[in-house]
Amino acid sequence: MQVQPERYVGRFAPSPSGLLHAGSLVAAVASYLDARAHHGQWLVRMEDVDEGRVAAGAADAILDLLPRLGMQWDGEVVWQSRRKHLYQAAFERLGAHAYPCGCNRREIADSRLGVAPDGAAIYPGTCRHGLPPGRSMRSLRVRVPEPGMDAISFADRLAGPVIQHLARDAGDFVLRRADGFWAYQLAVVVDDAQQGVTDVVRGADLLDSTPRQIYLQRLLGVPTPRYLHVPVVRNADGDKLSKQTGATAVTVNSAGEALAVLQQCARFLDLDVCSCADVPSFWAAAAAAWARRFVA
Repeated sequence: MQVQPERYVGRFAPSPSGLLHAGSLVAAVASYLDARAHHGQWLVRMEDVDEGRVAAGAADAILDLLPRLGMQWDGEVVWQSRRKHLYQAAFERLGAHAYPCGCNRREIADSRLGVAPDGAAIYPGTCRHGLPPGRSMRSLRVRVPEPGMDAISFADRLAGPVIQHLARDAGDFVLRRADGFWAYQLAVVVDDAQQGVTDVVRGADLLDSTPRQIYLQRLLGVPTPRYLHVPVVRNADGDKLSKQTGATAVTVNSAGEALAVLQQCARFLDLDVCSCADVPSFWAAAAAAWARRFVA
């Protein structure tokens, strides 16, 4: 079920695998504006469940940058690496919907069923009915419904209606990886539910992940938030701006630099924000412009 919240709880959930770049900052600004335009809460969660990719000092740098941009979160910062017991408990609640898998990446890729929205090869279901003889568990997967019974649909607040057929487009997806880390899809569902998140505002690169998360929400019996996916920032070659494509970190050493960075984000988000004298006046004008577009 999709909630129509009387109260609003939003969140910004960066991965501390590096410093914030322009693309991740746009997502932060959008989520912050939506929370403020709804007079709601804005939480910050460090998505460090993949501890092998965490960059030393990145989380502290992110938490230092946000207030210098006038973005103050509500409550305490949550760290996924400290919540593994919650993910284990959620996995156990899935019961027969989950199963062990002994396949490696090459074997899955060789099946040539196609590529899932996150770039992974679609799983052919080799271990769906039990581990083949001689195989040991490498990962844990969730069983999606059979084709024809698996359509997940939702209305994105910006993109509009989205429909995905899980068996065809994603296959049985991973809940715990071969390296022992819990997968993003499970962790984000558990965290959003446990924190009472009513609205998720994030980059459009995660739009195709949402149906899998909604499926897990339904299996676990937790509410489905409203979703709004904003366009992603791209580099000169048209690639999504990211740490992997050489995105430079956002640096702010003065109030003037902070204002300039925020105005750039507002322009990318197509917000009609006139020249502002300082950061507080920017947020007031930007929140009003956001409300005109996205708040009924």
